[in-house]
Amino acid sequence: MPTRKEALMRSANLLNDFAFKYVFGEDCKEANDALKSLLTVFLERNVNRVVVKNSEMVKDFSKMKSPRLDLLVEFDDQTTVDLEMQLRQTKDNLPIRFSYYLARLHGSQELEGKYYGELKETIVLVFFNVNLIDNHRMCNTFTLRNEEGLSFVEESQDRMKLRTVEMAKLDINKPLEDMNEQEKMIYYFLNCHKGIEDSKIKVMIESDGVIQMLEKRVETISDDGWKKIIEDFRKLHENEERMERQLELEEAQKQVKEAQKQVKDAQKQVKDAQKQVKDARKQAKEAQKQAEEAQKQVEEAQNQVKEVNQQVEELNQERVLMVQTMLSNGMSISQISKCLSKSEDEIRKLIS
Repeated sequence: MPTRKEALMRSANLLNDFAFKYVFGEDCKEANDALKSLLTVFLERNVNRVVVKNSEMVKDFSKMKSPRLDLLVEFDDQTTVDLEMQLRQTKDNLPIRFSYYLARLHGSQELEGKYYGELKETIVLVFFNVNLIDNHRMCNTFTLRNEEGLSFVEESQDRMKLRTVEMAKLDINKPLEDMNEQEKMIYYFLNCHKGIEDSKIKVMIESDGVIQMLEKRVETISDDGWKKIIEDFRKLHENEERMERQLELEEAQKQVKEAQKQVKDAQKQVKDAQKQVKDARKQAKEAQKQAEEAQKQVEEAQNQVKEVNQQVEELNQERVLMVQTMLSNGMSISQISKCLSKSEDEIRKLIS
C-alpha cells in the first residue's frame, strides 16, 4: 500500500502547464527561489533577483480562448524573459509560434521618447517534448545571424534571443553521475510523477539542492489540488482543441470558397478564350475572303493591262501599215509627219 506522499507524487506532473506556472510562478519566496534556480540553470547566467510580472492564476480556463500559462519575468537589469512549458506533441507551427513570441515580447517595450539603444534584452525560454532542431544539443540559443553564422549585431547589442529546450533529446538511461544540471532538471520534469519509486529521482531528492527545492514546491500541492490542476488542464486543452477544430473548419471553408472562386474564374477564362478563338477564326475567314478578293482584283487588273497592251500593239500595227501605204503612194516623211501630227523621228521609228 503506497504512502500518501508516494500517491501524491505519482499524480504530480510538471509537464502540465498549469502545474508548471504554479510551481515556478506563485507569488511566494519558495516559488521565486525555484524560478531563479531554473533560470540560472537554463540561461547559464547568475539570477539573483527576478520578478514575475504575471503570477496570477486564472480561475475558469474553460471560458477563456487563450489563457496565458507562460511566465513573464524581469531581472534587475530589466531583461525580460518569457518562459513557457509547451505541451504540444507535434512540430506543427512551433518555429513560427516561438518566433512570434520573441517578436511580440521585444516589440512590447515602451520606446516613446527614447532611443533604440535603450531597448532591453528579451529572451523567450521554451521547453517542449519533441525533437525539432536537427542537432544533438538539448539546449539551443537562436539570434539574428546570416547564412554563414555571422551575427547581425555585436554580441553586447544582441537583445533578442530564443532559447529552446528539447526535453525529448534527454538520454534517460544516462547515469545520474554523468548528467549536468540541465539534464538532471529535465529528468525531474519528465519523471517527477514517479516520485521516489524512480531511483534517480530518489537520489536527487536526497542529495541535490535544486531538486530538493523543486520537490518542496511540488509537495505544496495537495491531492485535491493536483486533481483540480488535471481537470483544469483537461478543460483547457479540450477548449483549445475545440477552437483549433473550429479554426481549421473555417480555414477549410475559406479554402473551399477560394477554390470555387478559382474554378469560376477559370471557367470564365475558358469561355473568354473560346470566344477569342471563335472571333479569331471569324477574322481569319474574313481575311481569307479579303485575300481571295484581292487576288481576283489583281488577276482582273492583269487582264486589263494585257488587253490595253494588246490594243496598243494593234494600234501601232495599224499606224505602221498606214505609214507604209502613204509612202507607197509617194508621200514623203515630212508630209506624213504633218498628216499624222507626229515628228519625223517618230515616223522613222514606226517604219524601222
